[in-house]
Amino acid sequence: MPLLWTLIVILAIAAIGYWLGRSRAMQSAGHSTRALHSLPGYYGWNVAIWAMAPAFLLILVWLVIQPAYVNHIALQALGDAAQNSGSASLLLADVHRMADQLAAGSAISAEGPTAAAAQLSFAANTAGRMWMSIAAIALALAGTAYAWSRTNAQFRARPRVEAAVRTLLIASASIAILTTVGIVVALIFNTIAFFQAYPALDFFFGLTWSPSAGGVNSRLGILPLLWGTLYISFIALLVAVPLGLFSAIYLSEYASPRIRAIGKPMLEVLAGIPSIVYGLFALIVVGPLLMSWFSPTGMLGLGWMRGGTAVITAGVVMGIMIIPFVSSLSDDIINAVPQSLRDGSLGLGATRSETIRQVVLPAALPGIAGAILLAASRAIGETMIVVMGAGAAGVLSLNPFDAMTTVTAKIVSQLTGDADFSSPEALVAFSLGMTLFVITLGLNVLAMAIVRKYREQYE
Repeated sequence: MPLLWTLIVILAIAAIGYWLGRSRAMQSAGHSTRALHSLPGYYGWNVAIWAMAPAFLLILVWLVIQPAYVNHIALQALGDAAQNSGSASLLLADVHRMADQLAAGSAISAEGPTAAAAQLSFAANTAGRMWMSIAAIALALAGTAYAWSRTNAQFRARPRVEAAVRTLLIASASIAILTTVGIVVALIFNTIAFFQAYPALDFFFGLTWSPSAGGVNSRLGILPLLWGTLYISFIALLVAVPLGLFSAIYLSEYASPRIRAIGKPMLEVLAGIPSIVYGLFALIVVGPLLMSWFSPTGMLGLGWMRGGTAVITAGVVMGIMIIPFVSSLSDDIINAVPQSLRDGSLGLGATRSETIRQVVLPAALPGIAGAILLAASRAIGETMIVVMGAGAAGVLSLNPFDAMTTVTAKIVSQLTGDADFSSPEALVAFSLGMTLFVITLGLNVLAMAIVRKYREQYE
């Protein structure tokens, strides 16, 4: 039975259990809610939770264990082919592809250990899914019967349901935290593996980024990539901070309610545009536009720009993209400044602009600083705009019209293709990711420290 149908059946059992539990509670109380310990709905939810929770937990555990078991069977079927090739993961990928073809009803033309392993994987997956559905539905029925049998007027249904909801909330928070921990641990292990194969001093202080496909004479210094990342992010902030901050001041202090209701959502639409679209905008609009001014044959005849992909191209487009991060957050923070401060300043004879400069902005400054650092973190982590707008050259240069690249762009390029994942040229991507993670984490911690230290609390 497909997983979707299994889930639908369990939900149907839970719905029936809800009705049965509620009805049994009412019957035991003589159809008088005053005789019940909890409201009737809690009895229904108690039965429904007993129907859903054990079954869903079983499905979750099964879906985690079954792929590992199927891979074990496939590796046993592959036998020496997996051990001699040294690339069991590639063979398993072929096995999974063939097994998917069988699951879709298509025949496979290949023969040999891989095809036999695919047949075994398909059979194991099919049997596993069938037994999982049977076990989950049986568990849902058993849970429903157990909870229904315990339902009576004196049963404390509300504390049980609230405890179940509290457990669900704790599990949701734990999943998010454990995911973060898992990402960091994965980065740490692969970073350690990289530094066991490549000197850390050459990585952190090397001035040349020149990986080679064969791993011969590769030079993997991070400084050119780090410089490109910070340079492009700096130009992006030069664009985003003034435009975003001025937009926030206008919308919060000068715009009428009608203009604000229209202007703020339209400004925030910029945050919803995919970054690949911004990359195309940089490639086909901003780059050629800058070339028409700063190239050797441009209107200014300066000869500064040799190609459409440059630091300034990516920086300008990235700055447009992060304007909402500055404007929206700053607007909310400026609006949080109490009106009594404005009224007091205006009452003392200050003009509106003087009130904004000397009262409103100083009061909102910690929050605005946090918004700017958040936008900086977003700019540092951007990839697509850099790939399409800044080029791929890992160089150290002060000229904003030169092509450069960033850490994120090189992470993508190092992990694409057929590079061996155990080579320093592939493992360096994890070290670059770890460095970027530490930088953005530091910026976020700095933003939180600024906000906490200078935060003003108003009554």
